[in-house]
Amino acid sequence: QFTEEKLGQAEKTELDAHLENLLSKAECTKLWTEKIMKQTEVLLQPNPNARIEEFVYEKLDRKAPSRMNNPELLGQYMIDAGNEFGPGTAYGNALIKCGETQKRIGAADRELIQTSAINFLTPLRNFIEGDYKTITKERKLLQNKRLDLDAAKTRLKKAKVAEARAASEQEVRITQSEFDRQAEITRLLLEGISSTHAHHLRCLNDFVEAQMTYYAQCYQYMLDLQKQLGSFPSTFLSNNNQSSTTPVQSVSSPSVLASASASLPSVSNSMVTSGLSELKSSSGSRKARVLYDYDAANSSELSLLADEVITVYSIPGMDSDWLMGERGNQKGKVPITYLELLN
Repeated sequence: QFTEEKLGQAEKTELDAHLENLLSKAECTKLWTEKIMKQTEVLLQPNPNARIEEFVYEKLDRKAPSRMNNPELLGQYMIDAGNEFGPGTAYGNALIKCGETQKRIGAADRELIQTSAINFLTPLRNFIEGDYKTITKERKLLQNKRLDLDAAKTRLKKAKVAEARAASEQEVRITQSEFDRQAEITRLLLEGISSTHAHHLRCLNDFVEAQMTYYAQCYQYMLDLQKQLGSFPSTFLSNNNQSSTTPVQSVSSPSVLASASASLPSVSNSMVTSGLSELKSSSGSRKARVLYDYDAANSSELSLLADEVITVYSIPGMDSDWLMGERGNQKGKVPITYLELLN
């Protein structure tokens, strides 16, 4: 029957339009679910060798050996280098701080991969390897029942004697009943694709939430690191003024991002610059809050701690990027970009 249909020598019972649409929707869902799933795996683990290794261990039902990811490995190198150069030196101390931050980012990356695998990849894979396989099996059964029905119809057309026609009619009734029953089973399974879409939508929301948490954590970690390093030295501001003053877009995010935003300086660069210019043109002194830690490069400078309040003033002939700072009986030059003038 199948061969004759392909050769155009036999008629074929067509499925109703609703069932054909459901079959098309199921195929489309399967195709794009596979593509999204595979590309998500690439996003979370860009190393193809690592993906293959994880796949093999998963099939063997064994746990893959724990290894450092790229941020953690970089962090460890930085910490080891910092200890080698000396934690008491400016560069060594900065390397250690950077290394610790990279390790935190690596840990956040692991959490993102684990959460995404459970809440997003696993449901998509379960559909491909479970629900869709069942649909494929029932669809093949439907195809076989249709071939049986059409073969019975062909025999009925060819029957000449009354007894043969009666037997063929009985066969057509039986095969038609089996075909209708299988078509109903297949239809019910295919209508479940809408529920699959709704479930995958919830999983997609979970994936977005996991990504949002990850990027917010990374932002917070880098913001803290930036403050620890005193990330706005005068040379940076003078060479990269445009990039340093670009506003950060506000986004709706978890509490960790909200706390990160709250920790940004509350005074704009223009206001700070204006107040400091007035101070330099006068002979008076002002109180100022220190924005970031600063390690004095030599005996003429004053080391600073974030959030402490010091007295600052200008002296004639002083570099425009510096002021004199006093803390008790200690005094020395301080960079103006580390300060916020107080009213």
